[in-house]
Amino acid sequence: MSVTLPLEMADMVRARVASGEYASESEVIREGLRTSAARDRAVEAWLRDEVVPAYDRFAGDPARALSGDEVRAQLGEIIGR
Repeated sequence: MSVTLPLEMADMVRARVASGEYASESEVIREGLRTSAARDRAVEAWLRDEVVPAYDRFAGDPARALSGDEVRAQLGEIIGR
């Protein structure tokens, strides 16, 4: 496999290897991919565990929804405006 990176990213990879933080350029790329996969799993979990249930609660009782003005008022109270 061959990967082409923009100059700035390639320099970042080389700098991490040169600093001793990683033993090779491949290690830097692998760590980046692991980090990306972890972020994707976290987003999926958030969607599954928080967003979908919130939507389902709303769909079951749309009268519970707040208007834009109500949301702004509540946020204003939270941040002290």
